[in-house]
Amino acid sequence: MEAQLPLNTEGKPIQCKAAVCRDSGEPLVIEDVVVAPPMSGEARIRIICTSLCHSDLTFWKAKGPRGLFPRILGHEAVGVVESVGEDVSEVKKGDMVIPVFMAECLECVDCKSKKSNLCSNVPFRMSGFMPRHESSRFTDLSGETIHHFLFVSSFSQYTVVDVVHLTKISDPSSLPPNRACLLSCGVSTGVGAAWKTAEVEAGSTVAIFGLGSIGLAVAEGARLCGAAKIIGVDLNPQKFEIGKKFGLTDFVNPGECGDKPVSQVIKEMTDGGADYCFECVGMASLVHEAYASCRKGWGKTIVVGVDQLGSNLTFSSGEVLTSGKCIMGSLFGGLKPKSHIPILLKRYIDKELQLDDFVTHEMELEDINRAFDLLQAGQCLRCVIWMDKKF
Repeated sequence: MEAQLPLNTEGKPIQCKAAVCRDSGEPLVIEDVVVAPPMSGEARIRIICTSLCHSDLTFWKAKGPRGLFPRILGHEAVGVVESVGEDVSEVKKGDMVIPVFMAECLECVDCKSKKSNLCSNVPFRMSGFMPRHESSRFTDLSGETIHHFLFVSSFSQYTVVDVVHLTKISDPSSLPPNRACLLSCGVSTGVGAAWKTAEVEAGSTVAIFGLGSIGLAVAEGARLCGAAKIIGVDLNPQKFEIGKKFGLTDFVNPGECGDKPVSQVIKEMTDGGADYCFECVGMASLVHEAYASCRKGWGKTIVVGVDQLGSNLTFSSGEVLTSGKCIMGSLFGGLKPKSHIPILLKRYIDKELQLDDFVTHEMELEDINRAFDLLQAGQCLRCVIWMDKKF
């Protein structure tokens, strides 16, 4: 990876290009923005490339409390540290880093525990500002504040990220940036959900509801864990051929099940229910179907998809009591970014973890709206956007 930086920018505002979302669902506008220097505990990052995640699409369309505009979206990326604020020793100028929406402070009870990846000092929340100072580092050329997104905002040539949200790449020369950026969110979330949250066992059975990038990453994680049967559930039959690359062994199309519910089909395929079921779409009805598809006694249902604000789940307390199943949430796949992303990076370098097949398109920043169109139409897995590269 290249690590060239402009000279004499430390401590000064930087003017650069960014894709700004001005209002809900409107095409992003490529415009000049001003990126302020980092404050205490922060670093300013030159983004090399970023990839488009479905969460960007969700919040691009957001209204109400989630709809903060103007905003710079983007949260899967890799970049190089341009400068750091006071009290930052973990990274320095020139370091390659992966920004992640999940924090790992390394100091709180949760970060020191193996049981949780939910940092207490910097808890996950939706905010348009920096986590430590509750202010923005972005303004447009007229001086208007531009909101941050998931503490990353990678659809900008430069961004400012708190150090608790940065994972340093120790050996950047061995890792292409258009693969490293995938571990910022989607692939890590899916692989981690199988590996860390569910703790999928060798020889077990897995059912995955929804075969977008996250669902396919769950399949990849289950494959790495040694699952014997990995069932994909999706309305698009083409997803089975794609999913085979990531370990899918079987496929269920809900539209072709006749009068049988999907849960009954899966129970018949697995002699009583899958050991692990993953909901990767973000629909309460699919969570219920995944729960029904789990084996009694030890089945685990893992919720990975992001549902609409206010969506609720309703389970019979009697069913929960007598079935012996459990349901779990999996934010960022249960991974601690600084602790676990380096393990995934090494597994990619060692040719164990597949990343290459997730990248279906690459383009420059000026074409970012085309990337949104492709994702909305279901025509891509991951589209990598290069900040300075021309195609």
